[in-house]
Amino acid sequence: MATWGTHIPQPSVHDEFSYLLASDTFAHGRLTNPTHPMWTHFESMHIIQRPSYASKYPPAQGLILAAGQVAGGHPVVGVWLSAGLACAAIYWMLLAWVPPRWALLGALIVLARIGIPSYWSQSYWGGWAAALGGALVFGALRRLLRRPGLGDSLLLGVGLAVLANSRPYEGLVLSLPALALLGACLLRERDSLKRITLVRTLLPTGILLACTVPAMAFYNWRVTGSAVEFPYVVHERTYAVKPFFLWQQPRPMPEYRHEVIRAFQMEELEIYTRQQTFAGFLHETRLKGKELFGFYLGRPAALLLVALPWVLRNRWMGFVALACAILGAGLLLETHTFAHYAAPATGLLFLLLVQSLRHIRLLRWRDFPVGRIVVWAFPLICVYHLWSSFALPIRGFEPSWALRRGQLLAQLSQDGGRHLVIVRYGARHVAHDEWVYNEADIDRARVVWAREMDAVKNRELLQYFGDRRVWLLEVDADDPSLVPYPAFETLASSALRTD
Repeated sequence: MATWGTHIPQPSVHDEFSYLLASDTFAHGRLTNPTHPMWTHFESMHIIQRPSYASKYPPAQGLILAAGQVAGGHPVVGVWLSAGLACAAIYWMLLAWVPPRWALLGALIVLARIGIPSYWSQSYWGGWAAALGGALVFGALRRLLRRPGLGDSLLLGVGLAVLANSRPYEGLVLSLPALALLGACLLRERDSLKRITLVRTLLPTGILLACTVPAMAFYNWRVTGSAVEFPYVVHERTYAVKPFFLWQQPRPMPEYRHEVIRAFQMEELEIYTRQQTFAGFLHETRLKGKELFGFYLGRPAALLLVALPWVLRNRWMGFVALACAILGAGLLLETHTFAHYAAPATGLLFLLLVQSLRHIRLLRWRDFPVGRIVVWAFPLICVYHLWSSFALPIRGFEPSWALRRGQLLAQLSQDGGRHLVIVRYGARHVAHDEWVYNEADIDRARVVWAREMDAVKNRELLQYFGDRRVWLLEVDADDPSLVPYPAFETLASSALRTD
């Protein structure tokens, strides 16, 4: 039986399909796609249809997946490459803060803890791009404050650019303490020669960022028609009721053409509404903290918190903890919080963990090296976590409907013909089980997924895709299977009688 890391994962979360659309778009040399004439049948979560057909998300994850799609034949190759690059960047970052052997230990813990078994590496949802950007920023920061260099300045700029195009809000919140520290050190520097050197060194960072901003504006213009309007904003204005931040007011209710999209947006609004009371806010905050701690560190790391008082005595570690706390406060202001929202701070969190291990290593009880045993045991626990994750079957991670969708897609793709699958949902359909997502070039796709609408619109759809075999898929049946679409059979018969 296939297990994590040995199979190509099937997308199952709305966001994954959106990122895969971006991947397919970029892989074909385009920044966006024209609105399809039948676009109302293709509306889906986290996708914009007008003024162009594109993902709502920043382009970094889509570019990573596109690189895998072009170089390796599948977007998942980009996921795995980005995981390797991010882990290498975290190791490079740790080298600037702790001795080499501890940096290596930290990188290996990252690899075993989240580098292979986490959803960052086993889905298309992302996380590694922002982790890479954060590691570059804080690795370059420490080196620049020690000895200014051109290479570190460029890497600082690259890190900031990656954050701006992967997790813009969280990246900005985490970068502000780093840039503030850099500015404070520059202003307080009494050695005029060193100050001039630092200013000259930071010029490449400024130049790189000066190029990044117009590039982002150009991308926005191609997708939304406005250089200052992000695709995310267009999507939220078109479909969302729930605001991004808790202090904002809900948007007016849009006119939805599909019940499943309305149901999904109402679920999102309910999450926001629950947090408008103090008790609800505390409850959601506890859940957010539990998810973040469980993903990055897990229960064994709770033992290491005893070393934090000693860790924070170091002013550099105090700065790292402060940066993480600022990001944590920023996350509390958002309506949603998932583990990859905190991805920019991945390197910093594991830096604090490594520093805790260094202090715990010194603990002794009656000349017995208790601390060394803990230090050796913790990596072994991470390795066990890695091994146990590989022992889980696919169905323990991917929902059955996603596997079924993948099977039907593969079946139709191998058929050699061209197909249109009209999806019909039942009254109790779960909004998160979304089947209607398509490739970037819908007309050239072998399989097109469309929503069933009223009789008039369905006939227009059938006429537009008149050269395809049309199927009906009732996804909420006990065993979702393809059957010939009844209206298509009637339409075909009418065409034959006319001939």
